[in-house]
Order: sequence, then C-alpha cells, then structure tokens
Amino acid sequence: MPRQNWQLLVAVVLISLVCYARARSINRVEYGRMQQAFTQALHYIEHYYVRPVNRRELFDAAMAGMVEKLDPHSAYVPPHQYTFLQETIHQEFGGVGIQVTRDEKTGVLEVVTPLVGTPAYEAGLMPGDQILAIDGRDVVGATLEQAVQLMRGPPGKPVRLKLRRPSEKREFEKVIVRQVIRVPTVLGDRYDLQGNWVFTLQPYPHIGYIRIVSFSQRTVEELRHALQECQKAQIKGLILDLRYNPGGLFDAAVGVCDLFLEQGLIVTTRYRALEDQEFRATPGAFPPWPMAVLVNQYSASASEIVAACLQDHGRAVIVGERTFGKGSVQQVFPLEGERSALKLTIGTYHRPSGANIHREPDMDEDDTWGVRPDPGYEVPLEGEELQRALQWRRKRDVFPRQEQEDPLYLDPQLRRAVEAIEKQLSSDSKASQAVLSNAAVCVG
Repeated sequence: MPRQNWQLLVAVVLISLVCYARARSINRVEYGRMQQAFTQALHYIEHYYVRPVNRRELFDAAMAGMVEKLDPHSAYVPPHQYTFLQETIHQEFGGVGIQVTRDEKTGVLEVVTPLVGTPAYEAGLMPGDQILAIDGRDVVGATLEQAVQLMRGPPGKPVRLKLRRPSEKREFEKVIVRQVIRVPTVLGDRYDLQGNWVFTLQPYPHIGYIRIVSFSQRTVEELRHALQECQKAQIKGLILDLRYNPGGLFDAAVGVCDLFLEQGLIVTTRYRALEDQEFRATPGAFPPWPMAVLVNQYSASASEIVAACLQDHGRAVIVGERTFGKGSVQQVFPLEGERSALKLTIGTYHRPSGANIHREPDMDEDDTWGVRPDPGYEVPLEGEELQRALQWRRKRDVFPRQEQEDPLYLDPQLRRAVEAIEKQLSSDSKASQAVLSNAAVCVG
C-alpha cells in the first residue's frame, strides 16, 4: 500500500477514536448531571418535605415512573416483587398448593381446587372452601395477589388457614406445612381417578386435547410428556388450547413449535442494539396429526408465536378469536445484586411469513397484527355464552369430580375445533380410499 494511503488510514482511525472518546465524554457529563440532579431532588424531599418520607419508596417510584414512559410491557420490578417474578418464570415456589378465586361481590376467597399431591390436598381442603384468614390476618376483601403472597413462604414453615365450608355450614382451621409447589403449565381435558390429567377429549377419545396455560422453563418437557400420552392413546387428531395464555418464556415457545415441525423458520426476532436472529425447527417432531389451535383475545406473546408459526406452515387450523397482538421481546436485567430488576422491551418478533405480530398504538382492527382464525373458523364468545363456557371448564378442572359431565356444546369454540379435526380426518380418509381404488385398478 502506498505511504500516502497508510497516512490517510491512520488519520481516519485517529479522528474516529477522538470522536468516539468525545462522545463518551459528553455522555458521561450528561449522565453525571442527571444523576446529580436526582440526588439533589432526593435530598431536598427528605429534608424539607412537609411529612417524613421513605427513601426506598421514593427511589422505586422514580424508577417505575421512568420505565412507564417506554411502553406497557417494560417495567421496573422492586425488591418486594422480584421473588414473585422469579417464581412466575420458574413456576415453582413454597406454598400449600391450591388454586384460588375471588368473589367480586363479597370479596371472599374461594378454593377452586387443591393440586393433587400437595399439602392442601393431603390436609383435606375441598373445592368451594372459603378462606377467611391466613395466619390470623383477615383476608375477606383482600386481593388475590395479597392472599397468594400470604400463603407462600419458605418450604417447611407452617401456615394457619381459617376456613368456611358452606356445604357443611361450619368454620374450621387447618395448619399446613408449606412445601415446594411446582405448578404445571400443560393440562389436559380432565383428571382421572388418580388425579392425573387425561390428554384426550372425553366424548372423542380419538382426539387429543392439550392446554398450555403459560410458557415456563418446564413447558416443553411437560408438553413432550403429554404428546407421548397422546401417542399411547393412539389419537387421530390433536387440539392445542392456547386461550387465556398470556405468554411467558420466548425459548419455551420456540421449543413448543419445534415439537410439531421437522424443518422451517419458526420466528425471527429483530432488535435495535443486537443482531437479528432466526429460529428454525430441527428434525424429530411428533407425528403430523391433523391439528387445531384454539386462541382468543387473551392469547398473547409466546402463545402468538406458536399459533402464527403453525398457521404459516399450514400445520394447524386456527380456531376462535383474534389474539392480543403482543409481539415484543422483553429481557429481564437484574439490578442491585438481583434484589430488583428491569424488564425491558428490546425487540420485536415476526412470524415466518414476515408479518409483525405486535399491535402498535396507532393500529386499528384492519391493520395486520396478532393472529386471526382461519377463514370460517372465527367463533366469537361473549356474554352469557362466555360465562357458561368458563363455568364448564372450571368444573372439569376440579379434582375429585363433583358434577356430572356437561355437554361439549357449552364451549362453542372447542366444539368448532373438534369439527375442524373431524373434517381433516374425513378428507384424509377419502384421499386414502381414492389411492387404494386407483391401486386396485392398476393391479386388476
């Protein structure tokens, strides 16, 4: 290289380094001024505000206010919520093992069902039991989150529940020792007599039925087990129910898709600060059963990744209602030595077709976002019809069963998914008969 070119190259490098250093210096000065202003404001509030204040509460409020300016899915997680965030991700915590609901009219907490094999189940708690107090604290009128936090705690530590059993018109107390509770994310149609999920639809034993209620670290493993049970039952078709699933771990959504695809693009993530990434299926999928996926307006994030992927590949018919439209990627950044955290939106994900799932604030119903049901398979559900469907499902999720079996038509969306499977099976059967007929003609 000529000497003059070398000199030019060195000059360019030096100028670039100087500009970079200057930019960093300007940023440091700007950040330094803002940090100083924050510290000064905190000092003035602590010393001159009309009433005493809690420094930690002020800091948490400042962090929350800053992140609130970004988007609805970014959030500051203060120390008192950080443990709950970790438990949500891992689906594991110290507790008694009951699902609870709250009567909005009376404010009374009610046991939906004890989880089989948990301390609550062994202590004899039953569906319909009302929780009046936890460790002597009245919880009538408390929020679900407040009650759950009181019941959770270190494994091995007891918790005292004051209960009312309306069916027996009596109040009683139970002291239950907490254990590590692992909440399943993959459920079936109903419990068997031993308290295990049955992954076939009761009126249609040739159709598998699997619900994913969230995406956690164990979801792929749990789904693999459920699909193996479906194989043992020799199912002919499969319904995957993602209704009311708010999402969860991105990697779990990719892993779920990989169980149903032999090859092809699953999802693409696009970032501002990182390189875009493509995630592709690997060989080893389960049999290509005719398949329907149930979604509604509460199916979001990871649920939409799965539904969009299977729809774009023609692997499943999408049944129900248009999904929520959350196609953004969040990453959790621990703060203060993992005492608090910042959940930050860092990118968006795009379905195999290239379309963006995320619904931007300025989009309307006619824009492209979320996942729409396939033509002819949109089934709106609202009002009394929705309430009947929810009650029907709630009864089926109770162990042991206390009600007679209810007819499937109480859930019109599920009924339509069954029809979609039966239609595919009928079409496959006619195609097979046509092949056999042609073969007979050739041989004859």
